[in-house]
Amino acid sequence: MLSISHSPILSYLLWCVLFLTLASSNGVLATAKPEVGFGYKLVSLVQLPNWGGLVGYLQLKQRTSTYGPDIPRLRLFVKHETRERVRVQITDADKQRWDVPYNLLPREPAPPVTGGKFTGAPFTAAEYPGEELVFTYGRDPFWFAVHRRSTRQPLFNTSAGALVFKDQYLEVSTALPKDAALYGLGENTQPGGIRLRPNDPYTIYTTDISAINLNTDLYGSHPVYMDLRSLDGRGVAHAVLLLNSNGMDVFYRGTSLTYKVIGGLLDFYFFAGPTPLAIVDQYTSMIGRPAPMPYWAFGFHQCRWGYKNLSVVEGVVEGYRNAQIPLDVIWNDDDHMDAAKDFTLDPVNYPRRKLLAFLDKIHAQGMKYIVLIDPGIAVNNSYGVYQRGMARDIFIKLDGKPYLAQVWPGPVYFPDFLNPNGVSWWIDEVRRFHDLVPVDGLWIDMNEASNFCTGKCTIPKTHQCPIPDSKTPWECCLDCKNLTNTRWDEPPYKINASGQTARLGFNTIATSATHYNGILEYNAHSLYGFSQAIATHKALQGLQGERPFILTRSTFVGSGAYAAHWTGDNKGTWENLRYSISTMLNFGIFGMPMVGADICGFYPSPTEELCNRWIELGAFYPFSRDHANFASPRQELYVWESVAKSARNALGMRYKLLSYLYTLNYQAHLTGAPVARP
Repeated sequence: MLSISHSPILSYLLWCVLFLTLASSNGVLATAKPEVGFGYKLVSLVQLPNWGGLVGYLQLKQRTSTYGPDIPRLRLFVKHETRERVRVQITDADKQRWDVPYNLLPREPAPPVTGGKFTGAPFTAAEYPGEELVFTYGRDPFWFAVHRRSTRQPLFNTSAGALVFKDQYLEVSTALPKDAALYGLGENTQPGGIRLRPNDPYTIYTTDISAINLNTDLYGSHPVYMDLRSLDGRGVAHAVLLLNSNGMDVFYRGTSLTYKVIGGLLDFYFFAGPTPLAIVDQYTSMIGRPAPMPYWAFGFHQCRWGYKNLSVVEGVVEGYRNAQIPLDVIWNDDDHMDAAKDFTLDPVNYPRRKLLAFLDKIHAQGMKYIVLIDPGIAVNNSYGVYQRGMARDIFIKLDGKPYLAQVWPGPVYFPDFLNPNGVSWWIDEVRRFHDLVPVDGLWIDMNEASNFCTGKCTIPKTHQCPIPDSKTPWECCLDCKNLTNTRWDEPPYKINASGQTARLGFNTIATSATHYNGILEYNAHSLYGFSQAIATHKALQGLQGERPFILTRSTFVGSGAYAAHWTGDNKGTWENLRYSISTMLNFGIFGMPMVGADICGFYPSPTEELCNRWIELGAFYPFSRDHANFASPRQELYVWESVAKSARNALGMRYKLLSYLYTLNYQAHLTGAPVARP
């Protein structure tokens, strides 16, 4: 036998094999990865007069097994929906795929998937022009592009990479010029400012992660970007929306942009611009105009998680009055609730009789009152909200039973807002609560949906959950096991969820859970906050007979038509003050102009100087609110005299401009124009 120690050549070769094996298993060698796909060829293309567009069929060129089998036949649909907008949709030709429900986001329909061939006039021209945008294509391999008719400037071109379309993996790339400046693709906290930076990660999947985490998926899903380029010395803009609610990674490399999506279909909308204001006008005309806000919503708001009783809230209102700082809206986090249960009052700390007397007093002064509602409904047989929900069978299910999770009240079930019965149940519960307490608006939080546990859980038999007087009530106390035996919980391609390729169901609803009509949470996950906002808007609109005010944390394409947004759990630091500006401006692109950040920071304790400067900035957020965590020291604007002086000056200026802000809100409702603009 030949000894390795006596054979330098053999020893060297064996070490090479070992290195290559280890490198390949750890992803070091990009060339070791098999091809994901080889693209498609266009086999037919016809004009459909009844649909006003083109329909074509694509045939797979070569099969691959990476990330699952390819879908062999695709259907292409192209339509110039307006002068400035063209739609390009690619889906399975033989089977209906998941799509964002039309009842949530109304839009022009696409032809139904028939499995057969469409009859119409064959289309053989090299391009399909509209008034401003022109669709062009190649046949083998199939690719498509969109360019301006007036300047021939290319806006989107997929010819450099193969189209990949599998059940749980879709990939398409576009080339970009070096001078392209991209904005959007959120929600995330961008430390470098509003402009997207090449090679930063852009994962889109609604997640309960604090906004202090940089360059990772946060609370909202907005797969839209605006591209601003220079043409003959002037800026020219266009926008691209991929309407898809599944999780995705978007890789921006400077001269290219690649989508890697884990389900649904490719439904692109291209908006011609050519200015940023024209972009948001065209975009919101398609997804829904921003909701008109009540005038009082532009006043100053004060909130804190930790107003433990009504006397504290009364003291806050009095503190603002004594300091001569304007205050229009006082808020409660979950402190008003009985054991953190939705639609309840703490009988000891917020007795109804005293709360109603307080509301009569502040309402007489023109002030408003808003409270928080989380989506999780406590599993409690003596709790009427839970009883009525069970009776109407409105909760999201796993294996045929309501899916068990944990949030602040302990074990909870999540209402299904895709279920018509779930929506009517929610409307009824909001009405019942409004009869109990005449609130002026609602704050819907934790609606990504957030879950303190992960996987399939049961209520423990060996200990209480929630743990009494726990100092860490956000720690999971249910008995849980990970779900790894389904392709929905463990898809073949892992998006960079939570910035660490976390499981899709990590601290949220299991992605194999089901909604109404068997809709998978895997597909509908990022729609949860959006669907809750729609249901809440319907509830308040029917009750108050005036413009509803709803603040939501989780958002999707079109959420601005129903709700305002704040940027989530930020930190009392100078960096977070700066980050708030780019996030606020991004939401102007997303069609949500009523937006702001927690002034002075949600946690931990801000310095006096920081709070001085933050109110000078925050006084001009469209939505202006001071909010803090229960563990932070009190930071109402009157706590420091220097901050009170800054607040009187800055908010004094804001209140002089209220009519102007209200007019900007009206313009936003008509045209989508952001209230806060760069």
